[in-house]
Amino acid sequence: MVRNTSESNLAGFILLGFSDYPQLQKVLFVLISILYLLTILGNTTIILVSRLEPKLHMPMYFFLSHLSFLDLCFTSSVIPQLLVNLWEPMKTITYGGCAVQLYVSHALGSTECVLLAVMSYDRYVAVCHPLRYTVLMHPCLCMALASVAWLSGIATTLVQSTLTLQLPFCGHHQVDHFICEVPVLIKLACVDTTFNEAELFVASILFLIVPVSFILVSYGFIAHAVLRIKSATGRQKAFGTCSSHLTVVVIFYGTIIFMYLQPAKSTSRDQGKFVSLFYTVVTPMLNPIIYTLRNKEVKGALKRLCLRQCCQVVSKLYQM
Repeated sequence: MVRNTSESNLAGFILLGFSDYPQLQKVLFVLISILYLLTILGNTTIILVSRLEPKLHMPMYFFLSHLSFLDLCFTSSVIPQLLVNLWEPMKTITYGGCAVQLYVSHALGSTECVLLAVMSYDRYVAVCHPLRYTVLMHPCLCMALASVAWLSGIATTLVQSTLTLQLPFCGHHQVDHFICEVPVLIKLACVDTTFNEAELFVASILFLIVPVSFILVSYGFIAHAVLRIKSATGRQKAFGTCSSHLTVVVIFYGTIIFMYLQPAKSTSRDQGKFVSLFYTVVTPMLNPIIYTLRNKEVKGALKRLCLRQCCQVVSKLYQM
């Protein structure tokens, strides 16, 4: 086992990715490059607006800025290597590079699972207890909840990624994927992986089923509270505060659950790649769009910031 692991350390891995579709690779390179730039622009904008606009100094936008930062880090841990492999004929990644990508991406993905559940609690308090919202969601609690999300992601990747990288690969270096992921590396192992698959399943329950259940319960209470609102305007406003988060939850958890809540050796080789491509590239790009287009406060803050910047530029030009 030691010899096989050291062989992997020396040789690294070959990320086959979309090698079976040579004509598609250049198209994907251009498309993913555009989506990556949009992801950086959109999520950076959300972070800056949440920080610079005083009216957005609320728990909802505190958590939203954490989500945007997560998406920036997550895509940056995956997409640059993916773009290199799509463009270059040599699709290699060192063992160390694969390990770093595995640890970082898994930690960030797990953190996002918990963070989305925390955001659902924030929406529950905002809709069901509006008069006590600022008291219940005080800054210390928000910081504690965000810390729990980050620390839980770090803890799970230290356990799960370490167990995965300890598997012997017996000279198998060709990874039929574009990213070093736990299910993909489990497939590559040359020993019985029942324990690893069981551990992956338990972790998936804790970080997927439990948060989703919490979110469903939260939105059950929210729906009950909204239906009790007599004013149509009030119901629309309450729905508007939750619709963006609910849309992000459905998109994110739908793809993640499909990928992780099944035996590691059961997914078809191409199906897993395109599902992973969706939640690593498309979802982080959609999040700021969803929150911007469906949120009047964010759109208003963007307009005020743009107007403020324009006024400052005009003022400087006038002084010159």
